[in-house]
Amino acid sequence: MTSYDVIVVGGGPGGYVAALRAAKNGKKIALVEVDYLGGTCLNRGCIPSKTLLKHSEIIESIEKAKSWGIKTENLSFSLKEMFARKDQVIATLRSGIEHLLNAGKIDVHNGFGKIHKDKSVTVVNGNESYSIRGEKIIIATGSQPAVPPINGLDSVKFHTTDTIFNITEIPQSIVIVGGGVIGVEFANIFTSLKTEVTIVELGNRIIPTEDEDASKTLLKSLKKKGIKVLTNCQVTSIEECDQKKTVHITSEKGQTESLAAKEILLAVGRKPNLSAVSELDLNMNGRHIAVDEYLETSKKDYFAIGDVIGGLQLAHVASAEGLTAVENLDGKKEKMNYKIMPRCIYTNPQVASVGMSEPELKEKGVKFKVNKFSFSGNGKALSSGETDGFSKVMIDEKYGEILGVVMVGSHVTEMISQSTAYMVLEGTVDELASMVQPHPSLSEVLMESANSLIGKGIHS
Repeated sequence: MTSYDVIVVGGGPGGYVAALRAAKNGKKIALVEVDYLGGTCLNRGCIPSKTLLKHSEIIESIEKAKSWGIKTENLSFSLKEMFARKDQVIATLRSGIEHLLNAGKIDVHNGFGKIHKDKSVTVVNGNESYSIRGEKIIIATGSQPAVPPINGLDSVKFHTTDTIFNITEIPQSIVIVGGGVIGVEFANIFTSLKTEVTIVELGNRIIPTEDEDASKTLLKSLKKKGIKVLTNCQVTSIEECDQKKTVHITSEKGQTESLAAKEILLAVGRKPNLSAVSELDLNMNGRHIAVDEYLETSKKDYFAIGDVIGGLQLAHVASAEGLTAVENLDGKKEKMNYKIMPRCIYTNPQVASVGMSEPELKEKGVKFKVNKFSFSGNGKALSSGETDGFSKVMIDEKYGEILGVVMVGSHVTEMISQSTAYMVLEGTVDELASMVQPHPSLSEVLMESANSLIGKGIHS
C-alpha cells in the first residue's frame, strides 16, 4: 500500500489548490478525484455559466447599440457553437490544472475515494480498487444539486444545474425553480437567447441572502428584460404530457397558477457529498461536516473544506480553506476570516458585496452610518449606457472602519476587490475617500460614497 504525507479527496477548487500548496511545502501528496479535475466550479458551475453569461452580455450590448446609431440587423446565434466555446474554455483550464499537478509531482488517483478510520483511502474505478494511506486526510468532496420532494417530479424530465449544460437546443420557454444566485444567472442566460423565462421563488424576494436594495434593483432589471418573477410561491406539483411540462404553484395567499414550459430547471441549492466519509462517524453541523476553527473535523488529522462543510459555498472560499487547512496540518493555528469574503453574482447588472449587511449590523447593535450612491450620476456609467445600480458603503460610526460594501452595476464583481482590500487592512472611510480614482471610471462611485459619509461629498 502506497503511503503519503497527505491524501486530498476531491479535486475541485478547494482540493487541488490544497494539494498544490502542500506539495510546495515539501509533502508527498495524493489527490483522489472521481470525475474531472476542477470539480463542479470548472466543469458544471462557475466557468461554463460565466462563459455563457459573457455571450449573454454581448447579445444585450449588440441590441442596445441599435439605439446608439449602430445598426446590426438579423442578429442570430448558434447554441452549438456557444457550447463548443464553453467546452474549449473548460478543456483549457482543466489541462492547466493537470499540468500544475504534474509539475508538483502529485499522484492523481482517478476513482471514487472511500475514506476509512485507519487513514487509508480505497480508490474505486469501475471493477478495480486499491488502497492508499496518508498521515493526514483533507476531505474536499464538494456538493451536488439538491432536488426537492415535489409531487410528480419522478416522472418528469427536468434539469439541475449539473445537467442544464447538456441541452442541445434553445428552449422556447423555461421555468426556473429557485430565485437565488444560480437561478437568476441562468435566467439572464436564457432570456438573452429569446427564451421565455419564469422564476419561481419560495421566499419573498430573489437573491434572499443578499442586500435588499440589490435584490430590488436586480428584480427591476429582470422584469425589464421580460422575465416573469413569482415570489412567495411554492411548487406543489409538476407533470408532463406529450413532452409538455406543467408546473403547478401556490402563492402565500393560497392562489394557484399553472405554468407551461418546454424545460424545467431546479436551482434550489446544493447538498454535501458525504458518501466518501460514511464510515468515519464524524460530528455534523446540520447536514454538513462539522469542523473547528482550524478546519479539523472531530477525528484527529482529518480536515474538511469547501461545500462539504457548508457556510459560504463559493469556489474562492473553498480555495482559501484549502490553503488554511494545509497550514494547519503541522499544528499551526491559522483561521479563516469569513467576515471579509467577497460574494459575486454575474448577472447584468452584476451584484457584489463584502462584509456585513445592514440587517446584520442592526442585529448586532453596531452603531453605523451608510451611504448609497447611484451609478446614474457617474460619467463612465452614463457614457457606457450602464446606469443601473449603486454603491453602498457601511462604516463604524466611531472610528470610520469600513464594515460592509454592496455594489450593483456593470463590472462590480471586479471592483469589489478594492473594498475587500481596504477591509483586510482595516482601512477607514477617510482613507477610501482620499484615494484618487481615475476619471472617468465606475470606481468613482466608491469615492463618492466615502466622501459623502464624512460630509465631503461633491456630487451628492
